[in-house]
Amino acid sequence: MSSARPKVADYPFTTLNPSLGVVRVGEASFVIADIPGLIEGAAQGAGLGHQFLRHLARTKLLLHLVDLSGEQPVPGARAIAAELKKYDEALYRKPRWLVFNKIDAVPEAGKQARKILRTLRWTRPWFAISALTGEGCAALCKAAAKELAR
Repeated sequence: MSSARPKVADYPFTTLNPSLGVVRVGEASFVIADIPGLIEGAAQGAGLGHQFLRHLARTKLLLHLVDLSGEQPVPGARAIAAELKKYDEALYRKPRWLVFNKIDAVPEAGKQARKILRTLRWTRPWFAISALTGEGCAALCKAAAKELAR
């Protein structure tokens, strides 16, 4: 999505440090931060939870990436929401979109994403992308730029 080049690998918690990048959409631009994954207990300071959650508190929009090829995306999504809420109610209420990644690696990715959305009773915006191929990324960037311009 940006010119930043964080480490990318096929295992959980690849990102160890926040990575910033500038996203350009036409004449508009915004800074995006890739924050390491939160673990259960982050709101109480587990791991580097407080450090990472403080980064999130300065954002206008949260993009919650969900690995569509992962084994347990629903409990994972719920755990992140719970940590946000425990840490700060205002952070939990910020605009938060689900972004399903790895649609290139999952047969019937759209069907899988819609099943997760129903299970979570998700009513906010969501996107399906492939970070590897770039599919869906332009639409996500355009929508984020529009949201941030408000």
